[in-house]
Formats: sequence, C-alpha cells, structure tokens
Amino acid sequence: MLGLAMVEAAPSPALRPYVTRLTAYSEHYAAPLTRSEAAMPGAVLVLALGGPMRVGGAPFTSFTGGLSDGFTVTRTQGPCEGVQVFLTPFGARRLYGLPMRELTNLVVPVEDLLGGWARTLVEQLAGVPSWPGRLALADRLLVRRVLAGPPVGPEIPWAWARLLASGGGEGPSSLASRLGWSHRHLVARFHDQVGLTPKTAGRVIRFSRAMRLLRSGRPIARVAAECGYYDQAHMNREFRALGDTTPGQICPRPGAVLVAD
Repeated sequence: MLGLAMVEAAPSPALRPYVTRLTAYSEHYAAPLTRSEAAMPGAVLVLALGGPMRVGGAPFTSFTGGLSDGFTVTRTQGPCEGVQVFLTPFGARRLYGLPMRELTNLVVPVEDLLGGWARTLVEQLAGVPSWPGRLALADRLLVRRVLAGPPVGPEIPWAWARLLASGGGEGPSSLASRLGWSHRHLVARFHDQVGLTPKTAGRVIRFSRAMRLLRSGRPIARVAAECGYYDQAHMNREFRALGDTTPGQICPRPGAVLVAD
C-alpha cells in the first residue's frame, strides 16, 4: 500500500512530563518524496526499522536532535517504518543527558547519543509484530531511561509552561521577573535546558499555535491577530522561516489515520 499510515498513542502517566505523543508509522511512495518539516516546540526521536531517509542532505536511519528555529528538509526514498517519539525539551534533556544548547538545529544518529541502548531498543521493536505492541514497548523502556537521566529543576519547566499557555506571548522580562532572576540568568538557564532562548522559543510556540488554528479552519487574518503577529506580512515571513510555507498553504486536514492491527 502506497502512502503513510500510522497509529498514535498518548504516553503513560510517568512519561507525560517528557513525551507528548508516540506514533508507529509506515510509509511507502511510488517516487522519492521531499518534505519540509516545520519547527516545533519539542524534539523528535525517530526509531526506524526500514531503510534510511535523507535529513538535511545526509542519510539517517534512526536519528534525533534538539529543538530548531527553522524547518528541516527530509527525503524519503524507499519503504520505511518505525516509531516516532515527540519529546518535550526536558524529556530530551533527561534522555540524552546533555545541555540542549549542544543539540540546537542538529540532527544526529541516535546511537551517537544513546549508544547500545538505542540499538537494543530498535532490535526489540523490530521483534514486535503489532504497532500497539511497539508503542507500549517504547513507552516502557523510555520511562526507565528518562527517569534515570539527570533531573531538571522546577524553574525552567515553569517558564516553558508559561510560554505554552501564552501561545509564546509572554516575554523574557516578565518570566525573569516572576522567577526573581535577572534577564541574563534566565536566558542562560533556558538555553541550557531547552536549547533555544526564551524569545526564540516564543516564536516557535506562536508559529505552532498559528498552524493548529489554521488547520482548524480559522481565517488567516483572525489567526494573525489572535497569535500576536504585527500583520499578515509578519506572519508570512515567520511561516517561511519556520515552516518553508505560507499561511495560505495551510489547509484544514483530517486527523491521523488509525490502522487496524
């Protein structure tokens, strides 16, 4: 069967502070498919069981990285399947055990960060025939690995939650004031744990919210006003920089196709 099919699962309660969703997927196209993957407020872990794809011009099978302030071009060249994990910044921070600023705008083979653990996980996923079974296995093993990683303090997760709740609108000065920190200290800590500065993270969160509203069928002018863009020209520039697209190209779309296993 040609095209993309997937099954999506919510993370278990213990994983929810660190993972927003997991998907098992399979895709196969008649010809190579090139896509621009938009910036998002999180990191992606791809545990692939098939052939490689090109990401940013380089071939990868299983790969991951940090948050980005721009789009990434991918090219799928043959049949592939696997599990995709959408991590919060703090899930990625604990999973990889590195300052997230070291992974900003990078895509790397997953073994570079997780070593033999990643290879074993991919092998175990390949041995599970059902997609729900693969998702359950990935969830279970990720919980153990993430919770064994270095903990993060409460301040930056709080600031991140404020940014999400405000749609990216709350400024760094307000966040620093609420925390009782200097602006410089907030930026340094945020950059370490998230990988972006608060201002840049706000841009990505606002863009992600605008994409969701457009896909829900909201008019472009209304979305621009609700999301705090100066005008539609400003919104257009941000969509090109963060998504390689324009607001007019974002159309309402159906939800993920659930495949009976």
